[in-house]
Amino acid sequence: MVVRILTTRCTLTSKTTNIWHSNSEDETRRCGEQLAAELRPDGVLLLDGDLGSGKTVLAQGIATGLGIDRREVQSPTFTVVREHSGPGGRLIHADLYRLAAEEVDSVGLDELLAGPGVKVVEWADRLPFVLPGALRLRLTRLAGGGREIRRISSRTQ
Repeated sequence: MVVRILTTRCTLTSKTTNIWHSNSEDETRRCGEQLAAELRPDGVLLLDGDLGSGKTVLAQGIATGLGIDRREVQSPTFTVVREHSGPGGRLIHADLYRLAAEEVDSVGLDELLAGPGVKVVEWADRLPFVLPGALRLRLTRLAGGGREIRRISSRTQ
């Protein structure tokens, strides 16, 4: 899978390592909107990054790309998993921030991730199992207020 996030709003800064830079929440959402086309219909996106790095904002952009109102996509920290549907497909949005790896199994996330729809998992480092074929991105806040979005692995690996 080749992830193409190429616009003037979300700038690919390194083709060899797949690093993008975003200067605002709107640009980060635009990156997510473009990713939706790559993840549709049943792709899995694993997100890593510190608090406030833009994981939920990227998920909002993916929702927009699926025809889902981005305002409906909020950090599901207390509910762990939220499901959304739109004209472009189903979105499963999971946030594992408050779960330990051993607690993830009790949520049944492995079944949801194997099911239909685009799946976005925040705090994916807490997953106790490997998801072959998932796209993994790390988001980092930059000193100037922007974000770096770096591909760690792709669905073809």
